[in-house]
Amino acid sequence: MRTTRYGALAMAAAAALALSACGGGGGEEGAEEGGGEAAAESVRIGIKFDQPGLGFDEGGSYSGFDVDVAKYVAGELGYSEDQIEWVEAPSANRENLLSNEQVDMIFATYSITDTRKETVDFAGPYFIAGQDLLVPVDSDITGPEDLDGRNLCSVTGSTSAQRVKDEYAEGVNLIEQPGYAECVSLMSGGQIDAVTTDDIILAGLAAQEANQGQFKVVGNPFSEEKYGVGLTKGSELCSDINAAIEKMIEEGAWEEALANNLEGVDYEPNAELNPPTPDDCA
Repeated sequence: MRTTRYGALAMAAAAALALSACGGGGGEEGAEEGGGEAAAESVRIGIKFDQPGLGFDEGGSYSGFDVDVAKYVAGELGYSEDQIEWVEAPSANRENLLSNEQVDMIFATYSITDTRKETVDFAGPYFIAGQDLLVPVDSDITGPEDLDGRNLCSVTGSTSAQRVKDEYAEGVNLIEQPGYAECVSLMSGGQIDAVTTDDIILAGLAAQEANQGQFKVVGNPFSEEKYGVGLTKGSELCSDINAAIEKMIEEGAWEEALANNLEGVDYEPNAELNPPTPDDCA
């Protein structure tokens, strides 16, 4: 199995730490020698830059649940936060970023699918989302079946709104926008009745300070999306990442990260599926 750049960096870091631990006399000199090589390395992690509550670029600082999980995993693998190089990973570019080895791993609402497994590997999942609806707090919409004759918004290129029309509400009016923020803006003005995508993405939108108290996630998910950690094909990191995810959950840091990033919105992830148990590595 091919060793990735990240695996080589991790081994170098481990070797440096081992030298520090075994060096005669320990002391400051041993610590400096042990930490020098690891401190010079970095890890490149792909995230979304435009999803509040998940992966969001706040002028050079990064926030969100995906970001917090990535930081925890990187820390368990021997990397401090200042050794992380954050790389924007839009949905359409994720496979290319991994295949071209422009990133070492991706945490970007990256659903694990059999088709994607043909070109990339996955660790996790670290969260299981489901397609849902975001509606005004006083809305009587309780699920996709209630959308006949109403206006439903999603982003250009997404299949989620079309799925509602095909499977639940043939008479729904579909409206496309460049981003979910534009959908929410239209809903604020009363021009649409609901927005659809994964529930945690909707919760992140509702948790934004400007939107708090205005919208709610219906809480009736109608799909299952397993968010995994994207890795280059042949990566040897899967087991270590899964162990880090399990430790994050056991310590309560996973639940804390979710609560901190979705504060102010009435949202609970599917308790039957979350927190998830990572899949076995192939």
